Amino acid sequence: MTTEDQTPAMAALLDRQRSAFLRDGPPGLALRRQRLKRLRAAVLAHRRTLQQAVDADFGHRSRHETDILELVVVVQAIDYLTRRLRRFMRPDRRHVALTYRSGRAWVEYQPKGVIGVMAPWNYPVALTLIPLATALAAGNRAMLKPSEFTPRTGAALRDLLAAAFPPEEVATILGGPETGAAFSALPFDHLFFTGSTAVGRKVMQAASANLVPVTLELGGKSPAIVARGHADAATLGSIVFGKLSNAGQTCVAPDYALVHEDDLDAFVTLYGATVARFYPEGPTGADYTSIVSDRHFDRLKALIEEARSKGARVIEVGVKPDSAAGRPRTLAPTLILGAGDDCAVMRDEVFGPLLPVRTYRSIDEAIAQVNAGPRPLALYWFGPRDADCEALLARTTSGNVGINSTLIHVAQDDLPFGGIGASGMGAYHGIEGFRAMSHAKGVFAQGRWNMPSLLRAPFGRLADVTLAALLGRRGR
Repeated sequence: MTTEDQTPAMAALLDRQRSAFLRDGPPGLALRRQRLKRLRAAVLAHRRTLQQAVDADFGHRSRHETDILELVVVVQAIDYLTRRLRRFMRPDRRHVALTYRSGRAWVEYQPKGVIGVMAPWNYPVALTLIPLATALAAGNRAMLKPSEFTPRTGAALRDLLAAAFPPEEVATILGGPETGAAFSALPFDHLFFTGSTAVGRKVMQAASANLVPVTLELGGKSPAIVARGHADAATLGSIVFGKLSNAGQTCVAPDYALVHEDDLDAFVTLYGATVARFYPEGPTGADYTSIVSDRHFDRLKALIEEARSKGARVIEVGVKPDSAAGRPRTLAPTLILGAGDDCAVMRDEVFGPLLPVRTYRSIDEAIAQVNAGPRPLALYWFGPRDADCEALLARTTSGNVGINSTLIHVAQDDLPFGGIGASGMGAYHGIEGFRAMSHAKGVFAQGRWNMPSLLRAPFGRLADVTLAALLGRRGR
């Protein structure tokens, strides 16, 4: 179907979902839980299909990695929302000043209506279904637009969701960038986008034409700062896990490392040893993921060559890629030492298994390096909870922080997750996600009387006395 054909069909589908939402009204607790239960069952019933689709889209990705990084976190998110849904839906009582008593005030969290979800290619299952689960928990309908770079996974999601939900509840739209652009211009009640900063700007611009509120989950250069003396086995294990899961194609992967100048050699040595331990078969082994596309692979190779041409030291770790072995687009873990600010690898988000490493002498210098760039989606500190750690937390601003860990802060369902500035806008997960996809409607119920009810025209002595008590006698 061409984009010209898709646009009216998408608009009609949006109208159908909105009409159903208005007809049926906000779903209660039982129906919301039932929808989450259907989603959970559909994911588990199609586990093998999803594993195979992701593997085919990437050229190779271990089923264990898909289970760990996608399916487990989806199921955990659904379970978290299901258990806490009653509390999330409960009206939130608010304070009433003495002058307005005996009235009562509270906030009701009501569904917005129809949520649009635009998902990326790097975690095509989790980053489609967790926003969907959040939208359903908040009582909404949803239209999904998976990435065109993972077409098999998109088709698998479309099929499993179509079997679990009627189109007036959940619908999936497949198509290329033109379809995505048309999707982002629809008058949703909320639009949720995960992807690059550049595309996020376009999505926000398109949504603004209809005053559609947006949540943008973007990316950026997330640093890993290693305290002096902490380039040890535990630190390198966490960094290698975060950097090489999904071959670095992760928005919260450590994008570059800041290592104390005394520890650089130890860091490089332990990085190589840790990679060899995690991936004993090398980058062509069964547990190491391929790069998703030729364009992305060529971009990463160009980052390496440009850094090398400008004097950086490039160290490939493990077996070099061997396309003849049947694994195209396989890129070895690579350290890049001494890349300058003029290198693209230090300006652009890497999104691959390349780790630039720089040194610092003091925590002030490390903080200055972080603050010299846009605010990152994640920041990682490896070391004790000491004064340096507290200074780093206080004087840098990032989406989330991991202390002595990477990635797993995203799996903490009760923490909000989201960027700031160039790394995103808004948050999901936790109650923050539920509220992002809900309208917080303030309600005030008048009591038998309150102070303003006594201060109505015609004004007289009572008004003067009351206002003097509230505002004082100065200025008369």
